[in-house]
Amino acid sequence: MAARIRALVVSAAAVATISGTPGESIQAAPAPPPPVVPEAALLPPETVPHASARDGFDVASALSTSDRRESRVDVGGCEDVVHGRLVGDGTAGQGFQSAVPGGQVSELVARMTNPPDLAAWAAQAGRCSKVTVDDAAGTAVSTVTVHPAPVVPGAKSLSYEQLLTLPGQPPELPGLRLRTVAIAADDVLVVLRDAGTTGLDLDALAVDAWRHAAGPLGR
Repeated sequence: MAARIRALVVSAAAVATISGTPGESIQAAPAPPPPVVPEAALLPPETVPHASARDGFDVASALSTSDRRESRVDVGGCEDVVHGRLVGDGTAGQGFQSAVPGGQVSELVARMTNPPDLAAWAAQAGRCSKVTVDDAAGTAVSTVTVHPAPVVPGAKSLSYEQLLTLPGQPPELPGLRLRTVAIAADDVLVVLRDAGTTGLDLDALAVDAWRHAAGPLGR
């Protein structure tokens, strides 16, 4: 059972899932390519508690090779929320994924001409609070809860949690939990996501990531 859920959302915990697809979306219209993001904009490995097996990637390459198969959902317009797509095509950035006790954590630092409207994302996540997903990996129920986001001067922020379970799954079985914190201002977007029971203070880690990225990005 747990394996089916993990197969269904393996991309949701990965970087490519912070990506967009053509069609219905709450993203802004595509725009010219933004400035390059150096790898130095990412958090240093030692700042993520107990992280190991760090895998870095280039966002543009990840988007170009990501699986574009679309799932079917029973509530129109919820596809981006269900799959955690905060970044669309034409985005420059760097990211990493690391294994941590209890799960994994990823960070993405991106620059884009039209970053996502995080307030609109929070509203959409509220409307898509419970959605049934049906795709090649099977059927699961996505339950999304929006949390108060960290306050970052001069920036907008978003914090939400997603729980994926099988239909009819007993309440004593926890399912798979994904947490996402995003911070955006001007043309910069920083996204932290963890999967599983990592116990990380993701809000604090996202704020640290935002502050760290400021120097390498010349902010």
